[in-house]
Amino acid sequence: MLRDRYDPMNIFALVPALSFTIEPVLARLDSLLDDDTLFQQVKSDLAKRFPRTEIDGRPSTPVEVILRMLVIKHLHGWSYAQTERWVSDSLVLRQFCRVYLEAVPDDTTLIRWANLIQPATLHQLLDHVVALASRLKVTRGRKLRIDGTVVETNIHHPSASTLLRDKELTFSGVRVISGLLKRAKQVLVGVSGLGREAFRDRTRSARRQVNRIKESSHRRQKQAERMLKQAYSKLLAAAASAVKQAAAVSAALKAEASPAARKLAERLGYFSDLVEQVSNQTRRRVMQEEKVPATEKVVSLFEPHSEILCKGKLGHATQFGRGVWLDEVDGGIISRYEILAGNPVIDSRSGPAWITTWKCSTNRLYC
Repeated sequence: MLRDRYDPMNIFALVPALSFTIEPVLARLDSLLDDDTLFQQVKSDLAKRFPRTEIDGRPSTPVEVILRMLVIKHLHGWSYAQTERWVSDSLVLRQFCRVYLEAVPDDTTLIRWANLIQPATLHQLLDHVVALASRLKVTRGRKLRIDGTVVETNIHHPSASTLLRDKELTFSGVRVISGLLKRAKQVLVGVSGLGREAFRDRTRSARRQVNRIKESSHRRQKQAERMLKQAYSKLLAAAASAVKQAAAVSAALKAEASPAARKLAERLGYFSDLVEQVSNQTRRRVMQEEKVPATEKVVSLFEPHSEILCKGKLGHATQFGRGVWLDEVDGGIISRYEILAGNPVIDSRSGPAWITTWKCSTNRLYC
């Protein structure tokens, strides 16, 4: 059941020696987040998680707590895990986030709820915040600053060697599918037609080939090249076998009526497609020695939307994430954003190429 709020309890009133001193930024945000329009817009998205989220099930994390913790996360640039830890350790942040003496929601809960907030809702929130800021004279809206940046994905930075990167991704794909097959085996207990081979864990054989790829770097050139291709060939074969197993098990799961079986079938299909794409790029780069365009590469199985971006920064030439274009009105308030596709080309004479296609907002506040 989706809850609006926890029952209020001023934790500072319980400890007379303490005083509730809040920094000016949080004080302004605290009054801003009390606006019911912001609250209702976010609540409408969170209520779509399941058809009866608002009336059935055990009480969930209150909407107000989720909204305020996400604001704190972005204000300080923390990860979800850091947000959980710092809010839990701070009396001021507990009061600000309306957690009070309750348990702080863990990072996975925040991720799950945050993913439900839609882009259209975020744009509506930005418009509403700008209007509030104008009414409160925080901004006059006479200046507009636009800028592009890269929001990097929170993933392990791929190895410098393209061959090692392919090895890591392919091995991860085999490991993930093998883990899902292990869970599927518990769901499909007693189902006929699937033998032991359908649930075989190929992680060990894939790891053996990964170690051979590492060993090849210590051999002479011709011997190393031959050993490298043999190991990659067997690694790709292990990945192909894992995908084939996933297809057979997925079909059996879809025949089951339980929600757990359907969810596992979806995840097997999702990761099987990604592993096939990774195997294809590995085959093209290693076996066929083909240069694969950046737009066709996968750099993370768990963050497949991540793109390879080159902005030409010294010491940080390549970044992995998404390009973002931001509008900022005077007062430091973000009024609009756009997530860019691909790697925009930068021309030193005319600036970013995407600026010509950028659609400026028509909000009367800063026309």
